[in-house]
Amino acid sequence: MTARLPLHACILAVPDTMASPVLGIYDVLNSLGGLQSFDEAIPAEAPYRAEIVSERSGPMNTASNVPILMHRAIGEIARTDLVFVPSIMLDANRWETGRYPATIEWLRAMHDGGATICTACSGVFLLAETGLLDGHEATMHWSHARAFERVFPKVKLSLNKILITAGSRGELVMSGASTSWHDLLLHIVSRQVGVPAAHALAKFHVLQWHADGQAPFMVFVPVTDHGDALVTKTQEWAGKNYSAPNPVEEMVRLSGIPDRSFKRRFTKATGLTPIEYIQHLRVDQAKRRLERTTTPVDEIGWQIGYENPAFFRRLFKRTTGLSPSHYRRQFKLPVAAAGGA
Repeated sequence: MTARLPLHACILAVPDTMASPVLGIYDVLNSLGGLQSFDEAIPAEAPYRAEIVSERSGPMNTASNVPILMHRAIGEIARTDLVFVPSIMLDANRWETGRYPATIEWLRAMHDGGATICTACSGVFLLAETGLLDGHEATMHWSHARAFERVFPKVKLSLNKILITAGSRGELVMSGASTSWHDLLLHIVSRQVGVPAAHALAKFHVLQWHADGQAPFMVFVPVTDHGDALVTKTQEWAGKNYSAPNPVEEMVRLSGIPDRSFKRRFTKATGLTPIEYIQHLRVDQAKRRLERTTTPVDEIGWQIGYENPAFFRRLFKRTTGLSPSHYRRQFKLPVAAAGGA
């Protein structure tokens, strides 16, 4: 446990910030001060003093079109222990640098003063703009990967991971998709207040670690903006005929160019070999059928193009990190949630 309590935490917002993670992080952090009677692992003194901050104090409209009161302006804060950068709404899945120079400079100053900087989901764009992540691993929501890589090529994305720490003292902490701020908070509380306190917080708020990472949640979104019409034609065919026997051979035939030339061209355009592309399409379809139907696992494998059930199960686990049966248990809606009796 850290010796100096309470720790000061800034929840940083910009006009592009989503409202729910800002308020969620604020409420959960501050709730620790009232849980002492629930669990003796919580210190008698409130562990955190959290504030919502931005470039200006007062009300600020967020990307959710919900105004939030900013407690203080960042210019008033010379040092802090923690900075949380919640999810940001990207305009057409693009990030334009240079819009928040004062915020970027303040983040650098807080880091240099010893603060731990935490980002949830797309909040990592602001952290990456400081240059502090150059040469390090990062994670975020998988849907923003291409937008991030275009702007920050010096940062290595590891999207399968739900939580990543970087920096010489582990002071840069990133979590994946938007609500993985739950994992972020539990990690920070376990580090700074203690593992028992993190367990108590998780039980009280029914927060759950995503121990399997992000891979089970990821949806395959093919690259289609490469500008290669020949590859696009074969992608369109594959999208409708992924379960066909020998689909790669058919894609080569459809392309009208030699086998090796096609595979090289397809990989350059999409980032995947043709066989990897087909496997991603098939696994994505299998995930939907496991979620939405009661069809037996082996039959789903056959439906998407695999006659060998063992191969299908191995491929599915290698891609998602879960067996098909485990995936179905985790993602199929309970009867009541699905509208059943």
